[in-house]
Amino acid sequence: MIYKVEGDILLSKAQAIAHGVEKNDPMDKCLALELSNKYPTMLTDFHRWCHQHNTKPGEARLWTGPDNIRIVHLITQESLESPDHLHGKATLNNIRHALSALVKIIATEKFNSIALPRIATGVGDLDWDDVLPLIENSLGGLAIPVYVYVTYIAGKVADEPVV
Repeated sequence: MIYKVEGDILLSKAQAIAHGVEKNDPMDKCLALELSNKYPTMLTDFHRWCHQHNTKPGEARLWTGPDNIRIVHLITQESLESPDHLHGKATLNNIRHALSALVKIIATEKFNSIALPRIATGVGDLDWDDVLPLIENSLGGLAIPVYVYVTYIAGKVADEPVV
């Protein structure tokens, strides 16, 4: 069941947080920046995985950190591979594939809830009206709560219904 909520996703009680990134993302903007500041080893581990795995857009990777925090990196953006590392743009096809990979991770890990922001609408440069239906189609049929943070409010705990 999808619940649209307002608040600070970093305060979510969900078992995992998913967010959109690109291969070798410097995680220097938006939610990725907040996560990498809070969990510096996450960034190092993500870059190591990208180099060892030959990561492609449309994939997803689960990172487990201190206190069993779980972050799912959805590879939604194309990689520019430039020395200046300008951010690549997301595509709807990459989102569709990454969400499919997320569903597999949820099933494998037996998550009881997941939270995600308005993926690919910031740095990824996509329109929320195009992204939301993909989330609804991919995650709407899950038997767990899916908290979609449609509005970010720093420091506010969202009203996440418990099922």
